[in-house]
Amino acid sequence: MKRLRTSVIIAALTLGLIAAGCGRSGSDEGSGNSTNEGASVNKKCTGATLEATEVGVSADTITITVMADVGSPLAPGLFQGNVDAVNAFAKFVNANGGVGCRQLKVEVADSKLNAEESKNGMIKACQTSLAMVGGNALFNPDVSVLGNCADKAGKATGLPDFAALANDVNEQCAPQAWILQAVAEPCNGTNTGARDLKAMVGVTKFYKTVEPNLTGIFMVPGDLPTTVQSATYQIAAQAKAGVNFTDAYKVSGRAPQADFNTFVQAVKSANGTYVYNGSNDVAMTKMRKEAAAQGLSSVKVWACSLACYTEAFKNEGASVTGTYVWLQFIPFEEASSNKAAQQYVDAVGGKPDSFGAQAWQAAMAFAQAVDEIVAADGPNAITRAAVLEKIKTLKFDAGGWIGERTGPKVFSPCFVVMQANNGKFERAYPTKVGTLDCEASNIETVNIDPVQEATKVK
Repeated sequence: MKRLRTSVIIAALTLGLIAAGCGRSGSDEGSGNSTNEGASVNKKCTGATLEATEVGVSADTITITVMADVGSPLAPGLFQGNVDAVNAFAKFVNANGGVGCRQLKVEVADSKLNAEESKNGMIKACQTSLAMVGGNALFNPDVSVLGNCADKAGKATGLPDFAALANDVNEQCAPQAWILQAVAEPCNGTNTGARDLKAMVGVTKFYKTVEPNLTGIFMVPGDLPTTVQSATYQIAAQAKAGVNFTDAYKVSGRAPQADFNTFVQAVKSANGTYVYNGSNDVAMTKMRKEAAAQGLSSVKVWACSLACYTEAFKNEGASVTGTYVWLQFIPFEEASSNKAAQQYVDAVGGKPDSFGAQAWQAAMAFAQAVDEIVAADGPNAITRAAVLEKIKTLKFDAGGWIGERTGPKVFSPCFVVMQANNGKFERAYPTKVGTLDCEASNIETVNIDPVQEATKVK
């Protein structure tokens, strides 16, 4: 197991966000901006005559757009945490010197779990912003705007997209998209039919230490075709790692608790020991409560992604106690071990959000990219073309808050498992505070056709 060290971390732009320490495996070398680079940024800001260099870049400000699914009746406020995080990030960095010698301005687009609204958000960002930052739009099939967006000179340079999460294959594989932690697709030009897809199984291996015979069901987020498809390779990878799935069920974000009786009875019939929830925290809460009501007692591992790493879920207390939740960053409960995490928690008033954390991290990556451009070529070198070139080789670990990554298409093998326990989350694995398991073997590759496999989900 590799570990992230968080002994020397600072995240502030120009006057901060200049990472100095925080390596992995005992190294003290960080992957953020160096102290010398930060000094170079400051020096180039001092006395410079700033110009309007690009759409979204004036002499005084850099404008970005955060697009997230917030206003859909399917899941009201679903990714409000992304919007709150990017706004908080702007306020934080503006109080600490800004980005690229300028103040950061944020515009918001609500994609509403709707393909047309997602496209409209990208069109708006193309017209007003240097880049899209910290977004989370689950249904985003037409990303042509990212490729043909015209720059200040009228050239179809493209629009940088520093996404916190991209579920749609089209956004994942867009050349202009830098995705924070998980690009499952090979992005080899086809993106259709049977292909090699990546999924996390390191967490599954941990669950097998709790219960060697994992037999049960996978609850698939069923309201969008993209979310059903993305669940299929997770199911296949977990099965390859030793899980015996007896059923996979679509779960709607609007389903009442009574609907979960079908899933409970399926687990009962199989004497199941495992329930994995790929949907949201509300679905897991309803499943746990219905299971208790129906006397289901055979399950040894109740498991969920970071979608259940929420205050609302934690506050369900005894109803959800024992549920495992895995995430790819050092948890909020250990923010004091990592300066970047602590800055996020403080900036949102002590009310952190799991998806918001990813948005903050994506914003850190954007800011690092811009400041590296300034350090190398000066404050009037900030253009979309320069940012798009920078993301190809950007080395980033959010000040040690996440696993180190280089380039735009990465699936991080790093994870930590937390467990709900009577109103709080406690670290389950790895046991050492401030660490993540980053073994390469945590990622499994499966060859399937997600569209075809999605038809098999009940």
